[in-house]
Amino acid sequence: MLALLAAAPALPLDEAGKYVAGAYIVFLVLIVVYVAIMASKLQRMEKELRELAGFAESRANGEMAEPAESDREQVSADV
Repeated sequence: MLALLAAAPALPLDEAGKYVAGAYIVFLVLIVVYVAIMASKLQRMEKELRELAGFAESRANGEMAEPAESDREQVSADV
């Protein structure tokens, strides 16, 4: 009896192929969405890092330029 269950597939192969293809497509879509989210986060972090580097460079040059109030609110809202 156990050998019969092991030999018989859960679904006929012609039907199982559709589900396997569907599972691969769903997995691929999830990977693409994840990579897109990570890329957008990376872009935002690079932009903020460039702004911080600019502030640090201007401060090192002796310019005590404060960021505008709207810039401070925008940066804190993004976090």
